[in-house]
Amino acid sequence: MNYNINILFIADIIGKPGLKIIKNNTRKLKEIYDINLCIANGENGAAGKGLTGEIATDYFESGIDVITGGNHIFENYRIHKKLETDSRILRPINYPKGALGKGSYIFRTQNNEKIGIINAQGRTFMFPIDCPFRTLNREIEKMRKITPHIIVDFHAEATAEKVAMGWYLDGKVSALIGTHTHVQTADERILPNGTAYITDVGMTGPFNSVIGMKKDVAIKRFIFQTPSRYQPADSDLKFCGSVIQINSQTGKANSIKRLFFSTNDEGIRIENES
Repeated sequence: MNYNINILFIADIIGKPGLKIIKNNTRKLKEIYDINLCIANGENGAAGKGLTGEIATDYFESGIDVITGGNHIFENYRIHKKLETDSRILRPINYPKGALGKGSYIFRTQNNEKIGIINAQGRTFMFPIDCPFRTLNREIEKMRKITPHIIVDFHAEATAEKVAMGWYLDGKVSALIGTHTHVQTADERILPNGTAYITDVGMTGPFNSVIGMKKDVAIKRFIFQTPSRYQPADSDLKFCGSVIQINSQTGKANSIKRLFFSTNDEGIRIENES
């Protein structure tokens, strides 16, 4: 039987403000969009940089099924044990062999549908780790023997690297979702061979900020070029994400819908949807 699988991808969650948004809204959004799998990038959950086991547990209890990471996922030592023991928490797969954790996971929906999730990291303006193109190609070849439903979180700085990866993986994966820059792009589309794509899904957190951090601290860093500890901002909270609908038989994407909501203590205000 052919039917649709709906996946909610939540953009980079920023500190306590982001956790508040998640707690207030995730289950409601899953109900609205009839979600079968919820993925969230959680590498900035601990005060805007890193993640802890306790915060990861809060995410899971709020309705998130799988947590992806990026270059900050190792920053807080309190996530290290969880990376080794909880396969639902991913770090980029192209870190060198021997790094903590894993970069891919197979999720089973309530309908027993298998969905592969892969986390990868770009190299342009970032750490020169293993090639994400070759690493993803190898992992996708293995994963497609299990399922045609594959979602990639590509955590990268350069727009060109993300766009190139989208074309490289078109038809090989169900969706490629860009993360890391915290600025949502308006280029969501289905590529010619059936892969849903967006260059960056944005951030879930305080928008009265510099990509989630307090404005004055960020500005001083740019002016004086000296270290200052980043601190998450706390106002103008917004939810960013995407809903991807894929075909249960082919694994190709039917649609990708960009989400951008203002929130308050009662939850999302649907009228602000993009």
